[in-house]
Amino acid sequence: MTSFIRVSFLMILAACFVAMPMSTRSARGDFPKPSPYKISWEIKFEHSLPKRIVIDSHAYWYLTYTVTNNSDREQTFLPIFEMLVQDGRLIRSDKNIPAKVFNAIKEREHKQFMEPFTLIGGELRLGEDQARDGVAIWEEPTPRLGKFSIFVGGMSGEAVTLKDDKGNEVKTADGKPVILRKTLQLNYHVAGDEFYPGEDQVNENPEEWVMR
Repeated sequence: MTSFIRVSFLMILAACFVAMPMSTRSARGDFPKPSPYKISWEIKFEHSLPKRIVIDSHAYWYLTYTVTNNSDREQTFLPIFEMLVQDGRLIRSDKNIPAKVFNAIKEREHKQFMEPFTLIGGELRLGEDQARDGVAIWEEPTPRLGKFSIFVGGMSGEAVTLKDDKGNEVKTADGKPVILRKTLQLNYHVAGDEFYPGEDQVNENPEEWVMR
C-alpha cells in the first residue's frame, strides 16, 4: 500500500469519528478489515479508468461502470461514489451535475443503455442479461489531481459494528452505533500537471476492499 493510500485511509478514519467524543475515539480497538472470504452478497462491478470531459468550458471527471447481480437473490442497488483528493477532501459524485454532461458522456462512450445516477438505484435483477450501465460524475476538484482514490459503496452486504478494545460498541455523539460497510477502493495517479489538464495518462494502482 502506498504512503498516499495509507494517509488517505487515515483521513477517512478521522472523518468517520469526527462526531464522536475524544474518549470514545481513543478507546477503539484495531480497525476492522473485510473478511478474506465472501460472507454476504456482492454485486459484480466492472469499471473504466476515470476520464475527463469539458462541457461549456467547465471540466468534469467521470467513471463508467457495469453492475451485475450474480448472487442468489435480487438486490436493492444503492451505489455511493466518493472521490478522495490529495488535499483531504472527500467529494460525493453527481452533485449538481447538469443533464447535458451526462448526455455528452453517454454519447462519447457509445453506451445506449447507460443510466444517470438519479435513475440507476433500485432493484437489480439476477443474471448477466439484467446488467446495468451507469456513470459517476464529479466536477473537477482541482486542475492537478495527482494521486486520488474513488470509494465505491453499495456493492456488498458485508458490514460490521465497530467496537473498542474492550468489546464495547463505539457510538457517535448522538448514541448511534458506528457501522462500517465493505467498500471498494480504487486508486489512481495522474502524472501530469495543471498546464495540460486532461492530456496526461491516468494510471491505475492496485484496488482493494476496505471497511468504512
